[in-house]
Amino acid sequence: MSVQEVFVPQVSQALPCSFFQRPTVEVAQALLGTVVVKREGEEWCAARLVEVEAYLPEGDAANHAYRGKTRRNAPMFEAGGILYVYTIYGKHRCVNIVTEEAGRGAAVLLRAAEPVLGHALFRRRRGAVPDEALCRGPANLARAFGFDLSDNYRSVCTPELFLLPPPEPIPEELIGRSPRIGVRQARQLPLRFFLRNSPSVSGIRRVSQP
Repeated sequence: MSVQEVFVPQVSQALPCSFFQRPTVEVAQALLGTVVVKREGEEWCAARLVEVEAYLPEGDAANHAYRGKTRRNAPMFEAGGILYVYTIYGKHRCVNIVTEEAGRGAAVLLRAAEPVLGHALFRRRRGAVPDEALCRGPANLARAFGFDLSDNYRSVCTPELFLLPPPEPIPEELIGRSPRIGVRQARQLPLRFFLRNSPSVSGIRRVSQP
């Protein structure tokens, strides 16, 4: 069965918004292996998540919502199942899926994914890079999918943007955990989760940390 036959027609199997309205670490771990699917007109693109980072509603100084609600982080205070997109270094975007109940201020950053559908669309945005690098790193993932600030508040539970469960269960021994990458605050928290066997995982911390 082709990738398109597996992923494109299965909107009925999409994860419901209630999937994201749970504790953030639980959601982050469950996101590994899920497939992000996006429709753009007649084109589809999809990629399997292999690396994420959790940002907690309490005791997490690296969380954008740590000091309360602002215009920038307002999407984080909605109910889980929508996007929170922000700018880094003045030009790059990072995309998060909001988690937990409304008012909590929590999200999971999408750090890396393995393309499974729509390689031509990804390449138009990312150029001549290896397949495994098309969605490697949060800014590259956002660029490959074409996410920008206009996607703030966008639901991930629609026929045009949704997530599918992993095609197969993820063995626990394949899930790695480490401190997050590139944060100054709360850097000791082991809230980065990744699939050990994926060549698309970003950064250098591929060793699980207790």
